[in-house]
Amino acid sequence: MRKPRIALAAMAVTATLALSACGGGGGGEGGSAQGGGGTSDTIRIGIKFDQPGLGFKNGDQYTGFDVDVAKYVAKELGYPEDKIDWVSAPSANRETMLQNGQVDMIFATYSITDTRKKVVDFAGPYFVAGQDLLVPKDNTDITGPKSLNGKNLCSVTGSTSAQRVKDEYASGVNLLEQPGYAECVTAMEGGQIDAVTTDDIILAGLAAQPAYQGKFKLVGKPFSEEDYGVGIPKGSDRCEAINDAISKMIKDGSWEKALDANTKGTGYKPNAKLNPPTPAPCA
Repeated sequence: MRKPRIALAAMAVTATLALSACGGGGGGEGGSAQGGGGTSDTIRIGIKFDQPGLGFKNGDQYTGFDVDVAKYVAKELGYPEDKIDWVSAPSANRETMLQNGQVDMIFATYSITDTRKKVVDFAGPYFVAGQDLLVPKDNTDITGPKSLNGKNLCSVTGSTSAQRVKDEYASGVNLLEQPGYAECVTAMEGGQIDAVTTDDIILAGLAAQPAYQGKFKLVGKPFSEEDYGVGIPKGSDRCEAINDAISKMIKDGSWEKALDANTKGTGYKPNAKLNPPTPAPCA
């Protein structure tokens, strides 16, 4: 991810539907190919299972923008949808899953960072999000990350979002880490926390869920740029082909169609200056 521009100013799921959260659970909830055991005619793709509008598992159906981009790229690589094994890729486990051969690629709101690039490679980006805050609808005193001193803030184990707030904006924030954003929103509904932080497109999806409509709002002042990349094992020879597929998806209109379909009704508008992005050259 790029460094935050300091001057700059998606689901909660009900208890019965809550699945493995972004930062929790193992990869064992996904497709049949795990732990490096896939077959030559299938591809194992890591996604989130609990992020509506991005990566969500409902029965045997997988939906969301990340899923749609993954399907398009996989098809360009020669793998139709019925040859994809979907694997749950929690935030805290993504690098390990790529290093251990549990997955071939990861499309899971996976921000490109220099630290992560030391152990895995990235193609893309295919989307640029911005870190923001989700607060109760009637809240008026949280206007951005600098107003979080003394507040209870929730994010997901293994993400960089909450730690950035603590390190760069509000050293006095009380940080609560949960396995997933569904748990964070549930805690906020119960009054245990004051705000949830992660990427704006994720927060928009959370707030738009039927169980929470009208209860929360986005602060609407993004304070970072999050380049969503396709995680691949270090030294993979797929980077160029993935970038070509992303560029083709953008050019033929499929990218915009997928984004519109998966953010409809959330009120979310991506940063038009940064989206659609141009994939970076492969190292």
